[in-house]
Amino acid sequence: MSGTIGSNILSHSGTVAETAAGLNWVSDVVTASTVTVESGNGYWINTTSNACTITLPASAEAGDNIVIVDFARTWGTNSVTLDSNGLNFQGNPDTYTVEYTTSGQSVNLIYSDSTKGWIPLEDDVVADEPVAPVTQKGLFAFGSTGDLQNVKNLVNSSGVVASDATGVGTARYYVAAASYGGDKAIFAYGYDDSSNLSMSNLVNNSGTVGSDVSGVGTARYSLAAAGYGDDLAIFAYGDTGSVTSLKNLCNNSGVIAADVTGVGTARTELAAARYGVGLAVFAYGNTGSFSSLKNLVNNVGVVASDVSGVGTARDVLAAAAYGGDKAIFGFGYTGSNTGVTNLVNNVGVIASDVSAVGTARRMVAATNYGGDKAIFGFGRTSSNVATTNLVNNSGVVGSDVSGVGTGRYGSAAAGYSFTA
Repeated sequence: MSGTIGSNILSHSGTVAETAAGLNWVSDVVTASTVTVESGNGYWINTTSNACTITLPASAEAGDNIVIVDFARTWGTNSVTLDSNGLNFQGNPDTYTVEYTTSGQSVNLIYSDSTKGWIPLEDDVVADEPVAPVTQKGLFAFGSTGDLQNVKNLVNSSGVVASDATGVGTARYYVAAASYGGDKAIFAYGYDDSSNLSMSNLVNNSGTVGSDVSGVGTARYSLAAAGYGDDLAIFAYGDTGSVTSLKNLCNNSGVIAADVTGVGTARTELAAARYGVGLAVFAYGNTGSFSSLKNLVNNVGVVASDVSGVGTARDVLAAAAYGGDKAIFGFGYTGSNTGVTNLVNNVGVIASDVSAVGTARRMVAATNYGGDKAIFGFGRTSSNVATTNLVNNSGVVGSDVSGVGTGRYGSAAAGYSFTA
């Protein structure tokens, strides 16, 4: 938007009169860690990558106006600090700390006089954040029957799994997958019985799996992946020959970034899922022994330190989003196969075990489908199975559904398509 927004001051008569100058919006979005602002301007402050200190003018007159706005709804992650540059702020000297830490906030500053200085006329929060559409379909792909597979099985918006479709890309197992770009999916990394891999395969919003894309980041297998932010994905942890906590972020075009040094205990054979608004959680796995640790991921892909786990420690399980803003972890191996599940609420708290429904098994995969539901599928008991279990939007796991497609283990699954 170009042009100016009319600014007003209080006249001596007590009526509000329009000023001649108005407020000019600076077109360049501020992404730096520091910026000096000028009266009469509005500024978009983007703290996606770092916090920002805003230095106000060293001199001001009554009625001077500055507006700052949270451009990317990230002030709750990386805050904005105001330096009043020798002038008072709400009657306090500039030795006081003025910090804004609420995502979606805007601050309208008016200078009063030398006594009170700058006063926030408004510090509103836009609570009605647009909600991204949800994926309606899913797919399971790759895995092993004893022989490596690249077949896929599409899942419609009612949770019905289709028969095998001829695969594309290098056959492999212990791969990870997540949704990205809103309505697409990506499968990446894995093992081909001779070496660790870092290749990826993109899935379009029609469920077509693309050919191999040369990998970025350390080749590994038995990692996990989840969506985060509005339309991004994260791959993390796994086995490179030794357990690791490396992470790789994936942008909304399906491009995987270089390794980022990991946070949290290195482990393998864990699971991950989206929860809340733009958040993700990695949990369980194997550190050399069974684990129930969890690590939360914020909406800019930062992995938090370990949180002591809840529920049965286990590995080779799966996880998926359900209910719009929650997640479920289920199945796995504790020394024997299990079918227990653990629900995750919309603030990332993992609940205690829920008794198993369906056949206990390990090396399963899971994805969301139908907007607010989930499905666990495939895996291994004492043999390979194609069994599935649907999860309703309250997190209740349904009984076994006879499998369609090739029974296998070590596959992965992800949601795709906004169209039912």
